[in-house]
Amino acid sequence: MTGHALPENLARYRKARDLSQERLAEAAGVSVDTVSRIEQGSRTTTRPDTLRKLAHALGVTVADLLGTAPAHRAADLAVTPLRHAITAIDDLPGLDFAEAQDVVPLDELVKTTHGTWRAYVDGRHVELLHALPTVLVDARRLARTAHGDEKAGAHRVLSTAYRLGAGMAGRMGFDDLAWSSAERALDAARHSDAPHVETAISMRYLVWTLVRQGRLDDAERVAVKAAEQIQPTMLDRDATRAGIFGNLLFNAATAAVTAGRAERADDLLAEAQAAAVRARSDSASEAAIFGPRVAALQLVDSTARAGDPEKALQLALSVPEARGEVPAFWEAGHRLRLAAASLQLRQDRQALRYLAEARDLAPDWARSQPLGEAVMRRLLERAPRRLGPEFARLAAHFGVVSSDR
Repeated sequence: MTGHALPENLARYRKARDLSQERLAEAAGVSVDTVSRIEQGSRTTTRPDTLRKLAHALGVTVADLLGTAPAHRAADLAVTPLRHAITAIDDLPGLDFAEAQDVVPLDELVKTTHGTWRAYVDGRHVELLHALPTVLVDARRLARTAHGDEKAGAHRVLSTAYRLGAGMAGRMGFDDLAWSSAERALDAARHSDAPHVETAISMRYLVWTLVRQGRLDDAERVAVKAAEQIQPTMLDRDATRAGIFGNLLFNAATAAVTAGRAERADDLLAEAQAAAVRARSDSASEAAIFGPRVAALQLVDSTARAGDPEKALQLALSVPEARGEVPAFWEAGHRLRLAAASLQLRQDRQALRYLAEARDLAPDWARSQPLGEAVMRRLLERAPRRLGPEFARLAAHFGVVSSDR
């Protein structure tokens, strides 16, 4: 849903740039009617691509237009629009788009969904929560009205959108909603133009939800079975299949180590690392985040979760450099895990350095992570004296103290 501040903010920024509605529409590549409808507040929903075009034309961010500040915790965000979007049988009642077109073409929908995925991996939760209901509605409309290959493509996009819903609901702590969204992702995947691959990708989110629910044996079993079905052969260089296979083994290993089966987790990660070596490079897409560095980071994480912070820090020294793309949030998560390990060994200054690196790598994502807040809070409790402005900035960033103090 569009934020209540959008009409006022759009008009304010437009006037501050000395632009008429016509000039803004021309600069953004949208219709004058769209600008007018948004400013009048006569339409309740604006598609994410339109928001990005308007923000770019005005030299501001989407968050500026929405009039929202980043939340310190994902759980602090309003879940109602996301719940309605995930659980709706068809179009959301009351959605009235600012744009004239009722059905978005597949290529445009694919582009918008990729942008929504980027918001997810970057931790831009407010933007994601605004965009995702619209993407789900557009994908459902296209899947209902299209035919042939376009219909199957729409189901692929719909599956991706439901996976993002599962991931975001999980981040917010709504495991029941995450499960529902993962189930719908699976159903859409089976009707897509790549059912085998899309089903395996969706299984990762279902397994992640099982881990969050504490159903660890089920999670490991489902992940391993799904990995076996997508496993690439020895000479198979398909990066997508290798990535999905590896990510499913990551999920299985997380379930195993959480259940206290550290050796089993190591075995699973050894299989994933072998696939990563064959993949040769790191890559990130809606399908998977995988490669040699990613697999090594996962081993460090698993070792730390198993209760061996010293070994985790040692393993971190031998992690290979990235060969390709490793998302900033994945690198930031690694730094948070190293900060926690350093804290356990009472290496507080090193823990602070890792926290600062996590903040600098993915500021919005890092500020919403409970692990970062927990480490920072413990460091604050241990601090015998004032530790300077950087310490204070980190405490504010991770939500331990108010940023206005």
